[in-house]
Amino acid sequence: MKFSALIFLLISFFAASLAEIETEDAVLVLTKDNIDEAIAQYDYLLLEFYAPWCKHCKDLAPEYAKAAKKLQEINSPVKLAKIDATVETELAEKHNVNGYPTLKFVRRGLFIQYTGTRNADDIVYWVTLKIGPPAKDLTTVDEAKSFLEAHNVAIVGFFKDQESDDAKEFINAASLNGDYAFGITSNEEVVKEYDTEYGKVILFKKFDDGKDEFTGELTAEALQNFIYVYSLPLVVEFNQTTASKIFRGHIKHHLLLCLNKEAGHYDKYVDMMKEPAKTFRGKVLFVTVDTVEADHERILEYFGLKKSEVPAMRIIELEKSIIKYKPEKPELSTENVVEFVNAFLDNKLKQHLITQDLPEDWDKNPVKVLVGTNFHEVAHDPKKNVLVEFYAPWCTHCQELAPVYEALGEKYKDSEDILIAKVDGTANEFEDIEIAGFPTIILYKKETNEPLTYYGERTFEGLSKFLETNGAESEVPQEVLEEDEDDDVPRKDEL
Repeated sequence: MKFSALIFLLISFFAASLAEIETEDAVLVLTKDNIDEAIAQYDYLLLEFYAPWCKHCKDLAPEYAKAAKKLQEINSPVKLAKIDATVETELAEKHNVNGYPTLKFVRRGLFIQYTGTRNADDIVYWVTLKIGPPAKDLTTVDEAKSFLEAHNVAIVGFFKDQESDDAKEFINAASLNGDYAFGITSNEEVVKEYDTEYGKVILFKKFDDGKDEFTGELTAEALQNFIYVYSLPLVVEFNQTTASKIFRGHIKHHLLLCLNKEAGHYDKYVDMMKEPAKTFRGKVLFVTVDTVEADHERILEYFGLKKSEVPAMRIIELEKSIIKYKPEKPELSTENVVEFVNAFLDNKLKQHLITQDLPEDWDKNPVKVLVGTNFHEVAHDPKKNVLVEFYAPWCTHCQELAPVYEALGEKYKDSEDILIAKVDGTANEFEDIEIAGFPTIILYKKETNEPLTYYGERTFEGLSKFLETNGAESEVPQEVLEEDEDDDVPRKDEL
């Protein structure tokens, strides 16, 4: 009896510790200390990694709470949870969080990227779909036809034994995939209908060649990679729907085709690009960008392109930052595209850095104007402490800072060892400098050229003190982080 009582007490204590997970508006509040308990307790969790200062997170909060309450009302097994990524930095890093908010669905311990919208009803709809079987069992030909007709892209596994190792890997891939519908069948008539055989996996789609068969050793990871490559069109159009799929996959080399749809460029060039896109499939993703779209004007600016230069092509390499490459032959032809992509894959191209022309009066005013060609010479003057503001013309916070910065330039215009300068960070790039947001203010110290980023308040007094103390470090005030949220450099999927 004593042993049984001890077991009962231990179970009761464990259950109580699980119940202690705090909730806010029906949303679980998770930390590194209780996330494992939550995953063990709940089969289905939607996790939101957020930052308290993030505007998008603030906009999501009421919709997220509304979705959590609705799931409670319908007795759904899905629970919604949130994690403050600015506090739980280890968790954020572990789960590859590089922007806010980031949502991930946990299905019996397996993590799936959330691909729905940030509307409460859509959140409920999306997670409800994910708690069903990972793959629909297709028991008849009619079921299979209806299934394929209902989806633009669908993956079907043909397995005589659905308990086989290959079938289990297929189900694992289906569980991990948050974008597409999966079907599985052991029915001989279905196998015959689609002219295949047991052990095969086919991706069906309503574009390009209509279907692609997976080859190679069947593992969940290999199948996921296959789906990423073949679920997208040979030449995929960049828009809000495709952006996350384009940038989230394992192909980090993209050929961007900047086109004007109204001018007929899509009709003229897209079909032409399909053959080279097929040649480089799996290595380089071919992406079109309609430059007529107002939301895409920033992309032209990012590449230093004018609308008059469209059609144009660029290659981007996505690692920690985005590296750009420009072709020697700008004309869009099959031959030029193949030559450009081959040169890139053979490491024969130099990184393309945009720069403005140096104004004749760049040093006329108290705040000196820097561009790509004079930046290092001026900023790395060993006899001066050089304060440089990296700004964007469209940035409202940069505009608000302008009179303060001009006053700072006036104060130090006659100084022998302090120089105030600015550079348009959207029109000038540097191989050794990566700017995370605008405005960014960096002091390049004399003699050493050591760069020190200013994190203080953007006031005349704060900047003056920073200069006069030779770049004394300061804490990052919360209000500065909040201000920066709207003017951050776009994430890869927002370009």
